[in-house]
Amino acid sequence: MSRDASISLDWADGTYHFSLKWGELALLQEATDTGPYVIFQRLHSGAWRIQDLSNIIRLGLIGGGMTPTDALAKTRAYVENRPPLESLPFAVAILSAGLLGAPDEPLGEQEAPSLTGQ
Repeated sequence: MSRDASISLDWADGTYHFSLKWGELALLQEATDTGPYVIFQRLHSGAWRIQDLSNIIRLGLIGGGMTPTDALAKTRAYVENRPPLESLPFAVAILSAGLLGAPDEPLGEQEAPSLTGQ
């Protein structure tokens, strides 16, 4: 994960870049008639819907740079034609990156710069 709401994952038949930025989150909200954080809560509580999974992954692929046509084909092949629980961890990771991001560097690895220039 990174601060720009993106994540690269080994998924389906390769390594793909996913990103749910503001525009993709708005589309996710429209497609599911539910806010992104409500979907996030559903994923973690087990109350998710299959459309949550497919829409998160499809829109994440589009946000990551894939054409909508290719993203739809990948989603149909590797989400809609597979058992839903296979897609759950990927949907959680993609939506988490979109909503939370993550620091690019681990905490405590860099020392603060000296104020005296020494």
